[in-house]
Amino acid sequence: MSKKKKHLGILQWILMAILFFVTLTMLIPLLHVLARSLSDPSQSGSMGGLEIIPRGFSLINYQVIFSNKNLVPSIFNSIFITLVGTGINILLTIMAAYVLTRPNLVGKRILMCFFIVMMLFDPGIVPEYLVIRTLGLMGSQWSVILSQAVNVYYLIIMMRYFQSVPADLCDAARIDGAGHMRILFSVIAPLSKAGIATLTMFYGVVRWNEYYRAGIYISSITDVPLQVILRKFVVDGDVTTLIGTQNLLDYNALAQLDYTALQYATIIVAIVPILLVYPLVLKYYTKDALAGGVKE
Repeated sequence: MSKKKKHLGILQWILMAILFFVTLTMLIPLLHVLARSLSDPSQSGSMGGLEIIPRGFSLINYQVIFSNKNLVPSIFNSIFITLVGTGINILLTIMAAYVLTRPNLVGKRILMCFFIVMMLFDPGIVPEYLVIRTLGLMGSQWSVILSQAVNVYYLIIMMRYFQSVPADLCDAARIDGAGHMRILFSVIAPLSKAGIATLTMFYGVVRWNEYYRAGIYISSITDVPLQVILRKFVVDGDVTTLIGTQNLLDYNALAQLDYTALQYATIIVAIVPILLVYPLVLKYYTKDALAGGVKE
């Protein structure tokens, strides 16, 4: 029998049109930022906000940015903080979620109430600063990595994924002699790949975009992440972050640059690495993680 073609109703077409225009409102500004950063400085200043095609073509903005002696080290600092911090985040989160989803855990209700209260009533940056200083982590990248080791909201999301894993699988593994660590990493974690991948992306985005705590805890310019330099230049308008470009351009050439386009180029440099992570995560949304796990 031939399958009947599914026709879209008028409401579905309207919804698709609305979502298409919503997508454009997010895509066009990003394309405009990219186009202006690649435009010739003599023409980019007159570009309108809806233009997505570069006027002329020039990589001078990126050459100026990468001639900054502090930029490349800051990128590696961001990569280090993101990779190590996200690894610690996801490891502690899945281990805590496993413990809190065990049916025979003593004091589970008390622990959950404590975590929720801590999530709702954040003590603020001052107690955290005092703890970081007491531990001797001031000025170290570990102060940023360890200060946000677990997010309670993400922990609760991970618990929901773990609770969806059939208890029969854990019981079968326990009968075969598996311990808690083996059950977690060989049974539950593989069946919760979608949740782990999603939270890894969330943690990674937060780590990559970290600037607030880094600006407080890290004082050396050689150890700060990229976002601190980005904020100084884009938000604060601190053009002194371009120190070191004199070998590339003379002062007259620097004065002719479109500093808005230069800011846009800095934004592109900051967002491209994290955008590359999304395709790696999206594949988990189309898979049924529990397919074939339990058969009646």
